[in-house]
Amino acid sequence: MSTADKAAIASIVDTARSAFNTGVNSSQEQRRTHLLALRRLVTENENALHEALHADLHKNQFEADFSELNVLISEINAALRSLSKWMKTSRVRTGMPAIGAQLQPEPLGTVLIMAPWNYPVQLLLNPLIGVLATGNTAVLKPAPETAHMAALLGELIPRYFPDGAVTIATGPVEVATGLLTHRFDFIVFTGSGKTGKIILEAAAKHLTPVLLELGGKSPTWVDAQADLEDVAQRIVWAKFLNAGQTCVAPDYVMTPAANVVPLKDAMEKAISQSFGDDPQTAKNFGRIVSEKRFDRLVELLGSAPLDDEVSYDKGDRYIQPTVVVLDEWNQVLGEGSNQPLMSEEIFGPVLPIVPVETPERAVEIINAWDKPLALYTFGASRETQRLFEQKTSSGAVAHNAALIQAGLGALPFGGVGASGMGRYHGKFSFDTFSHHKPVVKVSPRINPLKVMDANSPKWLTDAITKFQRRG
Repeated sequence: MSTADKAAIASIVDTARSAFNTGVNSSQEQRRTHLLALRRLVTENENALHEALHADLHKNQFEADFSELNVLISEINAALRSLSKWMKTSRVRTGMPAIGAQLQPEPLGTVLIMAPWNYPVQLLLNPLIGVLATGNTAVLKPAPETAHMAALLGELIPRYFPDGAVTIATGPVEVATGLLTHRFDFIVFTGSGKTGKIILEAAAKHLTPVLLELGGKSPTWVDAQADLEDVAQRIVWAKFLNAGQTCVAPDYVMTPAANVVPLKDAMEKAISQSFGDDPQTAKNFGRIVSEKRFDRLVELLGSAPLDDEVSYDKGDRYIQPTVVVLDEWNQVLGEGSNQPLMSEEIFGPVLPIVPVETPERAVEIINAWDKPLALYTFGASRETQRLFEQKTSSGAVAHNAALIQAGLGALPFGGVGASGMGRYHGKFSFDTFSHHKPVVKVSPRINPLKVMDANSPKWLTDAITKFQRRG
């Protein structure tokens, strides 16, 4: 990286840091002003955002609104409604006479938000809502793969945040590397586990806390008693939205062997109903973000036992939505799998169906590898649902639906173990990006320390002991 590039990155970070130090986003009024600016950025530039999303990922307007812009506007409106309540100091019962305490939320400082390419607006600006609501400032780093969106946001952010409360650094991976040499007060990263480890290592040098959203292979169980036609429609929608490039999309489906072929047939019917006989011409089917990602998916497909030839077009970055049956899978996830499609997160329009006879065996398979970001069941009894809820660990569990949990602002979004750490959305964002500082006050008229003495009468020390231990 050139000296000029390093200087440019330093200037971007220093601007946001200086904005925090001078208190441009400290009061409730200032926070509201910045949240309103963010909402205007979205609402006043919807057409431009639609065009960039279509150019980068072939997202149609409805999908762009449903999965990105509407989510942001909803989160901003909720934050504006709740901000005064969130900012209030809360009193805490200490259990000790003449000693009062409260928790005072305060901002952390300057936050680095590093976004992925699959939802390049929502996953960059959604964490920013909580960052601004808590009184922090931010440096944004959009993904270089979605070049049209990065260029657009690089133009819009300075226009809507001229005071430096939010700055943005665009460019290749070297820019991200340069940013990580600087000290931040918090880092938000959404992306792969491999890159997440690099982020965590860089953050450790400055003891910077992090929020990592890392994905993984989100499993789906389809029960023997499920209505396969209905389930197929629900899974096809969730899997092939954004051409399968969603971190919480169903990554593979487990179902009893008798279900496998009927479920595959039902899914192929649902694909035709959703995208027509030629999905490449469908307005509602996305594209792979880059040739590099395209080549990886084609290689994975080449290893799969396909019944029919899969249509793909590198020039258009199009891969046909594909359902694959893996009869010979050794029921091992990760490096030990005999099927490449089961060795890593697919992150594309390819969905394996594998025969697994019982939900108990499915639980064993899930627990033998990394904890996923999401887990789904369809058509299961309440007993089976509880089995997955209680005997597995994942970022979230959803029954008879997939993806929707990530768009519910009332729920936290986050992973566990290898699928991530930390959480945000709504009040959870405010808590994540705040330090809830304990403030203790002792009455000047009463000195409780006088009775906390070994020389006090035994009746008094016994009373103090009993008082302390009551909880």
